[in-house]
Amino acid sequence: MKPKIVFVINYFYPDYASTGQLLTELCLHLQKDFEITVIAAQPGGYSGEAAGEKGPRFAKDRLEDIEIVRIRLPAVNKLNKRSRLRYIATYFFYAVAAVLKQRDVDFIYTISQPPILGGLIGTIGKLLKRSKHIYNIQDFNPEQALAVGFVRNPRLLKIARWVDTLNCKLADHIITVGQDMQETLLKRFAGRQVTDNTVINNWTNEEEIIPLGKEHPRVREFLSKHGLEDKFIVMYSGNLGLYYDLENLIRQTAVFRDRKDLAFVFIGEGAVKAKMQRFVAEEELTGVHFLPYQPKEELVYSLNAADVHLVVNQKGIKGVSVPSKIYGVMAAGKPVLGVLESGSEAHRLIRESGCGLLVEPHAYAEVARSIQAFYEQDREALAECGLRGRLYLEQHLRRELSLNRYRELLLSLQIS
Repeated sequence: MKPKIVFVINYFYPDYASTGQLLTELCLHLQKDFEITVIAAQPGGYSGEAAGEKGPRFAKDRLEDIEIVRIRLPAVNKLNKRSRLRYIATYFFYAVAAVLKQRDVDFIYTISQPPILGGLIGTIGKLLKRSKHIYNIQDFNPEQALAVGFVRNPRLLKIARWVDTLNCKLADHIITVGQDMQETLLKRFAGRQVTDNTVINNWTNEEEIIPLGKEHPRVREFLSKHGLEDKFIVMYSGNLGLYYDLENLIRQTAVFRDRKDLAFVFIGEGAVKAKMQRFVAEEELTGVHFLPYQPKEELVYSLNAADVHLVVNQKGIKGVSVPSKIYGVMAAGKPVLGVLESGSEAHRLIRESGCGLLVEPHAYAEVARSIQAFYEQDREALAECGLRGRLYLEQHLRRELSLNRYRELLLSLQIS
């Protein structure tokens, strides 16, 4: 009889969120070895697209051999703290209820979303269901919230850190997604014995995301559809959220207002998108474009439409989070402008692979100079720069490597 794992992961197929796509692929990879139940929000719930509709609180669904319990949640305004907290609290309460209804659970697998409470769901489940808790930390909180000023109350921050450190102590195994994040975990324990832990990188499907030239018919179609033919394109593809300093980086686009053959393309949704759009409208910048998330099957073409990709993080995020978009950009073989703290995971990958330029966060003038340097670079040399990232990914970061490491780890924990 296969051991049973309950994944409590909020985002899951068909949600576009990067963690949802990653964990969907992980569950599909594990379904032959484990009986899997996924507890997740209804698709689109966090963007408000499918949230707030009347209907049962819980709905059953399936994806191949995977049973899915979907939770109906309220719509949320990401810019409103009260709305975010209401959404998170509702998810937490009903996710715990769904976990406690499960029978014969061997493992409860949770991620660090929502902040603090994701791990707490696993702690509660472990204690009440007497199962093992696997805690996958995609982001450290409250460190992340503190870095962007989302929470400033010292007492609240102290309590939050204590609760999540307790989650780490009580977990049976912790998985972090970067070497710098493992260092943060060690600091959490302050010299005391650390819970068994493993670093397993996130990934992209390098068989689906491959390097393509702008002459490819589907890439050319994307460029034509959005009026981007014959443009040098600097692209950001991903969450336009609070953790990337995009509301300030967008200001550097004004430096290039007279470069009619240079375009900035921001693909995605998030909390700071409206603020970015207001700046562009006020400055009357015609070379800045905003597009919605692209369907997964179209992502290979949109990524390959760019000449350079932005991979950025806010100052203070080193060791707290890894921008997963770095894997897709490297798979597409495109050069990277990394606005990242030295020593962070994505910074290390760009430096070791030689696939781009690196700038420290808040060095805005240097960001503009780096974009100018890319723009002036020989196009053949630019292409070679990007392909170095693809080669590095094929050697060290293949999807199969990470998925098999998860499988081997979980199988080993079953017999330990």
